Amino acid sequence: MLNFRDESTFRAFIKEHQDKVFNIVLKMVQQINDAEEITQDVFVDVYRKPDAFRGGSSVTTWLYRIAMNKSIDHIRRKRKWSLFGSFNSEINQPPDFIHPGVQAENREKATFLFKAMQKLPGKQHQAWVLSEMENLSYKEISEVMNISLSSVESLLFRARQNLRKFLSGMYPGEK
Repeated sequence: MLNFRDESTFRAFIKEHQDKVFNIVLKMVQQINDAEEITQDVFVDVYRKPDAFRGGSSVTTWLYRIAMNKSIDHIRRKRKWSLFGSFNSEINQPPDFIHPGVQAENREKATFLFKAMQKLPGKQHQAWVLSEMENLSYKEISEVMNISLSSVESLLFRARQNLRKFLSGMYPGEK
């Protein structure tokens, strides 16, 4: 159980975990403003319900689960609005997203990868981000996503197949 005795304890908690949470959310939603808002929502939830952490996993795994769930909810809301004919072109057209940490020489490839990632079904997208971008182990992914190890393996296998298919032909000579 987490105990935030005072404001300074909670601020220290945020400082320790904020970058990890923001980065995972940003990789999921691919919009900096949305990622900032979702990250803030994660910590508001943690502050309001610190006893929701029961210690069955690490604090980081617990925060990742909250962040992933909030990211998925956000993506679903955006898709729902696009189905109802929202006039927001940002929803209907995926942005040319570049993660701030991507080197200039890799930006073109990163753009193609992030666009391809948006085409992945939700759970494949989640598993891919956690595995390939956050370098979590299969066991950690299973804890964050609350699924079995064999499900993680299956999701990652299908995500890799789909990404290969989506990206084929974009890079002549590469497979």
